[in-house]
Amino acid sequence: MEKSRSKPGSLLLLILLGISLGDAMALEDMDSQEMIDLTDLGDTVFGNPDVETTGALVEALDVESAQNPEELGTYHEGDILIPLSYRNARSNGTRNGILALSSRWPGGVVPYEIKGPFTSQELGNINNAFKEYHSRTCVRFKPRTTEKDYISIGSGKSGCWSSIGRLGGRQEVNLQSPNCLRTYGTPIHELMHALGFFHEQNRHERDSYVRVMKDNIKPEMMINFEKSSSKTQYGFGVEYDYGSVMHYSPTSFTRNGQPTLKALRSTIDASQMGQRKGFSAGDVRKINAMYKCKV
Repeated sequence: MEKSRSKPGSLLLLILLGISLGDAMALEDMDSQEMIDLTDLGDTVFGNPDVETTGALVEALDVESAQNPEELGTYHEGDILIPLSYRNARSNGTRNGILALSSRWPGGVVPYEIKGPFTSQELGNINNAFKEYHSRTCVRFKPRTTEKDYISIGSGKSGCWSSIGRLGGRQEVNLQSPNCLRTYGTPIHELMHALGFFHEQNRHERDSYVRVMKDNIKPEMMINFEKSSSKTQYGFGVEYDYGSVMHYSPTSFTRNGQPTLKALRSTIDASQMGQRKGFSAGDVRKINAMYKCKV
């Protein structure tokens, strides 16, 4: 996977060019509120599924580990990956050559296919993740029929990863069996990425809530703790949420077993940092705000 750290501002010009995304309307014709700005991610978000390092680390994960499986990846922030084909398809009129923006799923409906193979228990956790969305938000995951934009849920030996938002066409959400499916919290997390959400601890105001313990972080993983710019949509009016299913664990990307994130506020939620048991109340509010749910 390429490790370029550039953040080309020229990506923003794609909005004006009206390059089509999948089979959606031209970007210039879309409501800006339906777009998800990925320009902060730069080229670091593009790559290929990594079996050699990420897959091996996830495969070897101790079920008692304090780290979440998606925090072991070599991808952007551990588990955000847009395949190189999206960047390289410069002559393909149905995809952006250099991706600046993704978009939300129209009406909150996400067609999906299961490409497994998964055990019945693992399928149960995927379905439980769907049920959480269906019972607490207006987002609906529905089996794909002929839809051109959809997610394909696979179990490749390349870790737990997803892209951000709707890219257009077939896009993957990978849940390596069995360690990405020990609970339904990791599927919920990856599906929130696919809906358009970023990691909680990368919010631009995070320094008022957590301290990044740089001495304990693997040097090559410091990039995963960069803050977003204030223009990136994160909160939707919801305060920083230690208990979010999108928050890293306190020992994420540790090089020595010591904490890499320390809560600066003594709240009940702070003790839940990195939980993968399900949605926090804040997660539900953010999803319902992004997708304008009347729930």
